[in-house]
Amino acid sequence: MKKTIPIMIILLFWGMQSFSQVKPFRFGFKVAPNISWISPDSKGYSADGAQLGFSWGFLADITLTENYFVKTGFEVDYLGGKLNYPHTMLIPGDTLSSVGNMNRKYNLRYLTIPLTIKMRTNQFGKVAYYGEIGFGTSFNLRAKGADSFDYNGGQSNYSSEEDLNDEVTFVKSSIIVGGGMEYFIDNSTSIILGISFSNGLNNILKGDNSVDPEIKQKGHLYYFQLTVGVMF
Repeated sequence: MKKTIPIMIILLFWGMQSFSQVKPFRFGFKVAPNISWISPDSKGYSADGAQLGFSWGFLADITLTENYFVKTGFEVDYLGGKLNYPHTMLIPGDTLSSVGNMNRKYNLRYLTIPLTIKMRTNQFGKVAYYGEIGFGTSFNLRAKGADSFDYNGGQSNYSSEEDLNDEVTFVKSSIIVGGGMEYFIDNSTSIILGISFSNGLNNILKGDNSVDPEIKQKGHLYYFQLTVGVMF
């Protein structure tokens, strides 16, 4: 028993020393091309394609244990999507509104604050692999629309640029799932290469359909993101 106590103290001290070598915080930055789309949930609405975008931001890893971290930071996301739906509008110069089909390209900009749990393997040489899961909260910074309106049975078209801030919700929430690898240049500096998927949880559209006011505009935003970054 007398021999066991010193051994336990030595092991405990060794474990504390080992953990103390892990930095409590790591910071970095990233750039990330993305592909996003809007999935509508309203009668008569259909998705009309995905959109390429871009993200940039700053990263922070808060150490829980040697291989578990709280990952956060902030990023600016340029996202969007395309929708097709029935619409009515007054064409400039006309006296009566026209009923037709709207093709709208959404150009959205968000400030996103992610909060995920990051789980990382031990290093294999200079490489470690990680996975992450958590939530993201995004705040709309700008919403624009590139509209193409077909009417008169498709024989006429009217195009315009619209401000959509009144038709897009200010807050967007999402589930984030991702993974990737870190290549360590030294003990703490690493290059990150990862991919993540953001699954929109709430409807990002507001307002009613102009042809049928009983139809509420509903749509969820999804996107894949390819991250390249550096952590210090």
